Amino acid sequence: MAADQLVQNLESALSKIPLIDPHSHIDPLSPVSKSLDDILGYHYYTELAHSAGMPQTLLSRDADPRDRVREIVKFMDRYDNTAQYGWFVDIARTFLGLGEKETKISAADADKLYDTALKTFAQPDWEAQVFAKTRLEKIFLTNEFDDPLTGFDTTRYVPCLRTDSLVFQLHLPETRRRLEAISGVHVHDAATLRMALARVFLHFTRNGAKACAISLPPNFHPAKFDDEHVYEQMQFHGFNDLASGVFWMIAENCRDFKLPFDLMIGVNRRVYEKGVFQGQDLFDQRTSLLQYKDLFNAFPSVTFPVSVLTSAQNQELMAYSWIFPNVLPNGHWWYSNTPPFIKKDLIERITAVPKTKLIGYYSDAYKLEFVKPKYGMYRRILADVLADEFVRPGVMSETDAVALGTRLLRDNVKQVFNV
Repeated sequence: MAADQLVQNLESALSKIPLIDPHSHIDPLSPVSKSLDDILGYHYYTELAHSAGMPQTLLSRDADPRDRVREIVKFMDRYDNTAQYGWFVDIARTFLGLGEKETKISAADADKLYDTALKTFAQPDWEAQVFAKTRLEKIFLTNEFDDPLTGFDTTRYVPCLRTDSLVFQLHLPETRRRLEAISGVHVHDAATLRMALARVFLHFTRNGAKACAISLPPNFHPAKFDDEHVYEQMQFHGFNDLASGVFWMIAENCRDFKLPFDLMIGVNRRVYEKGVFQGQDLFDQRTSLLQYKDLFNAFPSVTFPVSVLTSAQNQELMAYSWIFPNVLPNGHWWYSNTPPFIKKDLIERITAVPKTKLIGYYSDAYKLEFVKPKYGMYRRILADVLADEFVRPGVMSETDAVALGTRLLRDNVKQVFNV
């Protein structure tokens, strides 16, 4: 069998697996795109276009959507070498009628694609079509702590409690007002803070939440605060500098409510201060998982799916997942989400970490149309790695390799998140 035929066979088998996407930013009340601007407004495209020379005038939120699309497409010939361009071509082929042999999208195509998208996305069953074409079964959300979690099917759109605001913005009166509104508790000491957080977790778990998550800066160190210290901090210093203690309390609630705690570690905010919306943040290689050793040791019953921003940090994540039963490598996040980094990181993980602990991928999508091209990219790389590392050396049969790929794409997500 030709080498490329083996990879094609594996990829074809993996493409039939129904997906459970364990992390996205989908709005379940508006999950699919309404125009091409919803697609090309994704920060990857605005970042790349701006980086390639596009002025920010049309990237502002109040710019005309059609004009913005025209301009972003106009600059595509400067970044048609990127993986993100490949995602867009996949979307255009799958959903907008672009021919299989058409590989280039030029400025002249912008209006036609825009008009096609308006007509296509307006179909009353468009959401169902996207689910079917993507073979998507469930997708996890990113929900603020006071989200009412109503108006959508929580068995298809799975709630996930995002706790960044609680940890890093509790000093703001508005955050405390929101916490009091959702919990019915006036927070003024450690006991009432614990009660309020527990009620938030109760609200989420009663509405089908299967995970808790947070994005963490490079210099963050979780630390347990005793209740007396928390009380003194609130009384004499306000709610400032409570982040480590609040984070620890959230980990306690993950233990008590039996939720995995997704940690996305290392993002340094507003590095490029004049960047486009969501295009200002970068990684910081001073981050180490050693900062989380006390957390991992203190909560052996809590599963921590961990994402890191840099491929350089992948070996450390792989090693922690090697020895800590409760630490799992989770997906390929942000700046590591391009084929060379995915392949390197995947080989390191799949040849060193128990197969039951590998959560292969998540889309991080803001609109459902992005799930297919992103997972398609990952499946191609996964098929290539399975072929090279397992089938061709005679370590596994083709059938066993597909079973291993199925674990990464679906089985482990079901097991870890109990869905």
